[in-house]
Amino acid sequence: MEEEELAIDCFLLAGRLLMQSGAETYRAEDTMLRMANSQGLTSAQSFVTPTGIIFSAGHKRPTRIVQIPRRSTDLEKIALVNGVSRRLTAEQITLSEAFEELQRIDRSNLYFPTWLQIVASAIASGCFLILFEGVWSDVPAAILAGGIGFLLFVLMHELTKVKFFAEFTAALFVGITAFLTVKLGIGIQIDKIIIASVMPLVPGLLIANAVRDLMAGHFVSGVAKGTEAFLTAFAIGAGVALVLSF
Repeated sequence: MEEEELAIDCFLLAGRLLMQSGAETYRAEDTMLRMANSQGLTSAQSFVTPTGIIFSAGHKRPTRIVQIPRRSTDLEKIALVNGVSRRLTAEQITLSEAFEELQRIDRSNLYFPTWLQIVASAIASGCFLILFEGVWSDVPAAILAGGIGFLLFVLMHELTKVKFFAEFTAALFVGITAFLTVKLGIGIQIDKIIIASVMPLVPGLLIANAVRDLMAGHFVSGVAKGTEAFLTAFAIGAGVALVLSF
């Protein structure tokens, strides 16, 4: 019985880590069921949504529920969890070893330092400007606006814990910075500067996951993720529109 409880805890932890790191719903369900089958729980069932996981090891066993309070994008954690799952199903590691590895992954912080994320966002904004056929003289303005925007996003998200308000504030200051650079003669094409600078805030992975979940038949998760992506895009658009309306 204790071995079975450990197995269920292991499966739920793997599913939670995948969903918290931005994995697709069907990937989390498939991973949990493969791990369960490898441990002899062939009648296991799982139902995963962006905010919670319902898992049953069989008709005669109690159903377990795990809440997913926060979600982000961490592709390295997804790869690590998938690696543990594959080794467990291939019987290269034991169940207790898999659970210990998943716990280490859960405790680890694999994100790049905040300053490096800001620098990368600023550089990416400058690259996006060229990609959108902007003029080279606007690259410094895009780098400045993109860096300030992502910095404000990180700070506001840390203070408020409300992602949409943080994105709105970041887009607002991107628009203000782009407007000021044009007024001061540093920039020329305000539209290209703004578009390039908000690209690091665009929920690209969320949109892709929503479409993939819908195509896989997970309509609840697909619609939920699509709605979240729409609200994020609305927050970014509202912040920019507020600046351009004056």
